[in-house]
Amino acid sequence: MPHDIDLSAVHQGFIGLISPGKLLREYREFIDGLSVGPDTALVVLGELQDPQNVGAIIRSAAAFGIAGVLIPEHNQAPITGTVVKVSAGMAFRVPLVSIGNVNTTARDLKERGFWIYGLEGNAPKNIATEKFDAPAVFILGNEATGIRLKTRELCDILLSIPMNPGCESLNVSASAAVALYAWSTQHPQALKKKL
Repeated sequence: MPHDIDLSAVHQGFIGLISPGKLLREYREFIDGLSVGPDTALVVLGELQDPQNVGAIIRSAAAFGIAGVLIPEHNQAPITGTVVKVSAGMAFRVPLVSIGNVNTTARDLKERGFWIYGLEGNAPKNIATEKFDAPAVFILGNEATGIRLKTRELCDILLSIPMNPGCESLNVSASAAVALYAWSTQHPQALKKKL
């Protein structure tokens, strides 16, 4: 029996062995096969460290019709059993895509007609007023440091989420859910895609 199975954890009646790393697709294969239109959006994880956040973002991506979650190979929480569990199984439904470098990928997506959005707490542009009228990419930054400077410079627009000034910020997975919901309200067709 593999040494990393926790038999004391709540398994809801069954245990299965999976290889979470095999859930990842190669970027080139994914992007070349993706049908891109105004109702297409992607999420890029920018060096997130908490597997709980990664799983929650994957779940939100599924809920709001996102076409794929792009995950860097380095300085990023990998796809693990925890990620799969927190995603409530959505890690098997939403394409998870391995990318080598966030900035290189963002440049390639821009060339393919995507508009690049970065979520940043103090950005002057309010997400509630944004017209999402082109294929969209949402870059989510590290829990502690946010989006890296060079990556921020590649963003077409930095978006903030309006909130009560008594609250300093939202967790990255909560911010992702709000942003993806805001996008989906303008793209109801994305919610009809079969998972």
